[in-house]
Amino acid sequence: MTGGLVVCGATSDAGKSWVVAGLCRLLARRGVSAAPFKAQNMALNAAVTGDGAEIGHAQWVQAVAAGAEPEACMNPVLLKPTGERTSQVVVMGQPRGVFSAADYHELKVDLRSVVLDALADLRRRFDVVVCEGAGGAAEINLLDRDLANLPLAAAAGFPAIVVGDIDRGGVFASLYGTVALVPDELRCWVRGFVINRFRGDPALLFDACAELEARSGVPTLGVVPMIGGTDLDAEDSLALDQWSTIAPGASLDIAVVRSPRIANFGDIDPLRVEPAVAVRWVRTAAELGRPHLVVLPGSKATRDDLGWFRLTGLADAVQASGAPVVAICAGTQMAGHRIEDPLGVEGPAGSTEGLGWLPVTTTFEVSKVLDRPTGSAVAGPGGGQPVTGYRIHHGRVHPHPDAEPWLITADGVPVGWRTERVLGTTLHALFENDGLRRAIVRWVAERAGLPAPDPSPVPFAAAREARLDRIADTLETHLDLDQVFGLIGLGAVPRQAGVG
Repeated sequence: MTGGLVVCGATSDAGKSWVVAGLCRLLARRGVSAAPFKAQNMALNAAVTGDGAEIGHAQWVQAVAAGAEPEACMNPVLLKPTGERTSQVVVMGQPRGVFSAADYHELKVDLRSVVLDALADLRRRFDVVVCEGAGGAAEINLLDRDLANLPLAAAAGFPAIVVGDIDRGGVFASLYGTVALVPDELRCWVRGFVINRFRGDPALLFDACAELEARSGVPTLGVVPMIGGTDLDAEDSLALDQWSTIAPGASLDIAVVRSPRIANFGDIDPLRVEPAVAVRWVRTAAELGRPHLVVLPGSKATRDDLGWFRLTGLADAVQASGAPVVAICAGTQMAGHRIEDPLGVEGPAGSTEGLGWLPVTTTFEVSKVLDRPTGSAVAGPGGGQPVTGYRIHHGRVHPHPDAEPWLITADGVPVGWRTERVLGTTLHALFENDGLRRAIVRWVAERAGLPAPDPSPVPFAAAREARLDRIADTLETHLDLDQVFGLIGLGAVPRQAGVG
């Protein structure tokens, strides 16, 4: 039977996704076919697979790390919060509906078989499945129906490790408390701890690690240092609070609107590899200042976030700034003239006046568009450049007769429109298109009266690969891989010569 490991966290944002991506890359570099798996992911960062399934963006990137094609089995249940107590539930890549927290808790009884079937499918086709837990592993209020953490380890017969974030403080209490709180039949599956994001001399921790093992019976398999520059593709919005975005010597200031229900904020990552660009999040009119570009990203509560945008004064401040705007997905819907949601697909039924920055109108439909179109820019910044991306939306954007197309798919469908100041598109991963991204940066500089900046010498896809290799290298240096691979059931797996 396929080997496997469950990577749990003592808390949310402990670095589970990071560790799973690094382990997938390490296994791939050793010629082991590996697949990532997250039974249940709660995230507003999603991606679309080649066959039109929606999965968590982290699992998409982890599949890239493993050299595997992303697929629905890698994330059979995706929760996309729509409010404080409601989420859209996506099952095997397709939307099931919007559920309250209480109703979803009941639904999990039926979803357990979906999760186990998806995992069994991966186990038949891959040598190793590296599973990522969800949230904290000892959420005892949810433990009886936990789909993703230690109950999954027990059901699959996989050992588990628990990752703790020392940078936030209290890591030893968190790790010890995790194994102390769970029942004996689950505690026995925890075979190792990993201390993540350490700053300083790890020798100072050895006595504490030994005492932790003496008290809990669980060894610490490694102390992983804080590594800068590896936060591309972050999934948890908690990570945005520590997002380092200022590039030394940057000449262009890009402000990104951070709305309460921001979605697919990974769309911004490629801008951060441009040496001339400094990217920052803004939540108030006072924070906006005089940026050279404003990005209005996606949202899972488009009309609500549009109301927030107006209420904070940010909408008026952006308009008054004179800065050009790039709007993506829900941002494009907000920038249009009107948003119609007659069936209450994304909140209460009704309609809302848009900002009027783009000559388009949006109507929400029950069915969701999930695809990966290709095409090109036909006018304006990037005209003639090829474009690929993916679409995830219920809102259909209808251009007015005077709307000027900016991006068009290979079969002639407009997916982007422009005015002199505003570029809008329904495509996610827009900035991953190197030629188009560089053209937009030049356009911004030209509008600001600045010299054309030198572009990044590294394509974004290569920057992502380098980041994954750096994560793998860090784990290789700071984890006891013999123990880790032993837990997985591989024994000692030599690194292939000339790889990585």
